[in-house]
Amino acid sequence: MGKQIVIDPITRLEGHGRITIFLDDKGDVKRAYFQIPELRGFENFLIGRRAEDTPQITSRICGVCPTAHHMAATKAIDDLYKVEPTETAKKLREMLYSIFMLEDHSLHLFFLGGPDFVVGPNANKAERNILGVIQKVGLEIGKRVIQTRKELRGLIQELGGKVIHPVFGLPGGVAKPLTEDARKRFEVVAKNGLEFALFCESVIENVILKNKAYVDMIVSDAYTHKTYYAGLMDSNNKVNFYDGHIRVVDPAGKEFARFHVRDYLNHIAEHSEPWTYVKFPFLKKVGWNGFVDGPGSGIYSVAPLARLNASDGMATPRANELYRKFYETLGGKPVHHTLANHWARVVEIVYAAERFFELASDTSIASNDIRNMPTEKPNEGIGVVEAPRGTLIHHYRSDEKGIVTSANLIVATAHNAARMAMSVDKAARSAIKGGVVNDGILNQIEMAFRAYDPCHACATHSMPGSMPLKVQILDADAKLLKELTR
Repeated sequence: MGKQIVIDPITRLEGHGRITIFLDDKGDVKRAYFQIPELRGFENFLIGRRAEDTPQITSRICGVCPTAHHMAATKAIDDLYKVEPTETAKKLREMLYSIFMLEDHSLHLFFLGGPDFVVGPNANKAERNILGVIQKVGLEIGKRVIQTRKELRGLIQELGGKVIHPVFGLPGGVAKPLTEDARKRFEVVAKNGLEFALFCESVIENVILKNKAYVDMIVSDAYTHKTYYAGLMDSNNKVNFYDGHIRVVDPAGKEFARFHVRDYLNHIAEHSEPWTYVKFPFLKKVGWNGFVDGPGSGIYSVAPLARLNASDGMATPRANELYRKFYETLGGKPVHHTLANHWARVVEIVYAAERFFELASDTSIASNDIRNMPTEKPNEGIGVVEAPRGTLIHHYRSDEKGIVTSANLIVATAHNAARMAMSVDKAARSAIKGGVVNDGILNQIEMAFRAYDPCHACATHSMPGSMPLKVQILDADAKLLKELTR
C-alpha cells in the first residue's frame, strides 16, 4: 500500500497552503495536490457597503499587494459612476502603481523566490531566506536591497496616504496632487530605482544564467507546461500594468483573443474542485477539460512570464532589450518554462523603473487638475490592472445610491491556479522516485508554485459559500467536552 507525504505549511508565499502527495507501492507519485485550506470572504463583505469605500476595503485583502486591489477597485468605481479620470490623475495613478510594481517584484526576487537560486535549491532550509541571501551576496548588497525598498515604500506612503492600505483613488481621480518639489524628489528616487533595477538584472545574469545547473533546471521538462497565456496590453500589444485590453495567446504564441475587461465574462469561466477552496478559471471558448496541457485545454496563465508571452514587447527601451534577450536565450516565443518567471519578473522590474522615471520626469504630473466629479447614477463597474502576480479583475454592481449589491473578484493567483496545480503535480512526479524524499526534493516541489509568486490570501474567495467549521470545547486539562461542526 502506498503512503502519503504532506508539506504543511508551504513556505515563502503570501497566504497559506499545503501540498499532499500520494505515492504508489513503488514509492513513485500517483498524484500531488496543491491545496488551499482557507476561505476569504471579501466578495460577501462588500455587499451593503458604499461603492466608493471598495478601494479601502479590498486593500485589506492582502498586506503585500494592497495597491493592486486598491487600484483595480478605483478603476471599477470609475466605471460604475461612468466618470473618466483627468489625465493628471491617470498619470499619478500609474506612477504610484509603477513604484508598487518595482517594490513588490523586488520583494519576491530577494525574499521569496530568490533564495532558491542565490542560496541554492538544496541548501539547508534554515539558510533559504533573506538572511541566507545577504550572507551569500554580502552585507552591502543586502543593505542596498533593503534601503531601496524602504525608499520606494516611503513614496507609496507619501503619495498614497498609507503604504499598506492606500487612501488615494477616488471615482474620477485621486485624493491629492503632487507638488513640484515632491515631483523632483520622486524623480531622484526614480533614477535610483532604475539603477537598482539594472542591478537586479545583473543578479539574474551572474547568479542564475551563468550557473549551468540552474539553467538546466529552468528548461527541464519537470517545470514546463504548454498552456494559453494572458495579460493586459496597450494599443501596440506592449505590456502595460495600469490599462489596456486583455490579450490571450495560445500555446503556439498565436493571438487567441483580445477583449476589453467589460467582456471578461464572455471569455472566462470558473471551475471548482472538492479538495481546495481556490477556484480554477478557464477559457470559456475552449472549455474545462481537466488539468492537461495543450491547445485543447482551457487552462491559461497570467503573471510575468505570461505577460511577456502575450505581448509583442515592452514599452520602454531597456526593458525591451531584455525582452529580446530573454527570448533569444530561451529559444524563441513563447517560453513555457515555469521557472523562467523569475527572469521575466526582472524584465518587468526594469520596465516598472523606466516607466516610473518617465512619469516622475513629466512636469505636467504636478498639475492640480486631479479629479472629475461623478454626476451619473451608479450601476455596474469593472476594473482591471496587472498585479505583480498577473491580471486582477474587480466587478461590482450597486443600487442607484451606490450601495454594493454584488461583487466578483478574479485575482491573479486564481487565474494561475490550474497551471500551478499542474506544476506542483509534475514537479513531484519528477522529483520523487522510489520513495526517496529529503528536504531538498520537497523544496524543488515548492519551487513549482513559488515561481508564480502566489498570493492565496487574495485568491481564496467564494460567493456564495461557507467554510466548514469545527469547534472543540476543552476543559482546563485539555479534555474534549464537546465538538460542534458545520
